[in-house]
Amino acid sequence: MSDNGAWLVVGLGNPGPTYASTRHNIGAMVIDEMVLQNSEKLTRHKRALADVCETRIGGAQVVLAKPLSYMNESGGPVKALAKFYKVEAEQIIVLHDELDIPLAAIRVKLGGGDNGHNGLKSIRSAMGHGDWFRIRLGIGRPPGQQDPADFVLRNFASSETAEVEILRSQGCEAVSTLIAKGLVETQNLYNS
Repeated sequence: MSDNGAWLVVGLGNPGPTYASTRHNIGAMVIDEMVLQNSEKLTRHKRALADVCETRIGGAQVVLAKPLSYMNESGGPVKALAKFYKVEAEQIIVLHDELDIPLAAIRVKLGGGDNGHNGLKSIRSAMGHGDWFRIRLGIGRPPGQQDPADFVLRNFASSETAEVEILRSQGCEAVSTLIAKGLVETQNLYNS
């Protein structure tokens, strides 16, 4: 893992209070938790449609970011931030919701397909590749015949509060581990 340059950690979601607690916003929720844990605050970026916080994690310079665009337009803000902070693809981490993983489980990978995720599609399109880290935050499958698009835009149930808190906390830990110790060690911790 490179010790040079900043890391860009992006939590995907949709803007505004209507979406703040939805399953689709779990990536943004993890960014909020990281900002809180570091006693920092997010501020509007001057050149990208995003709120950002510049901080340090384990000695590394890190930019925490939440795009202010809708999920399917995440690529523009991510590309603008990567360019502004001169962050290479191998030091970009995208936190996003994942239907195919049980609630509160985490999987970490480098690159890969978009699996129908519009935020990932947008970033891949804007960046011209998909060679960045993904921390996939499990939100579970929709019950019965519920449309997945409807499911991801619903708030977590009150009965899921404990799992969501664990997911937020472990999402923060996964970011720190990935930055400090690299992909293999992080996968060994979370992908089993």
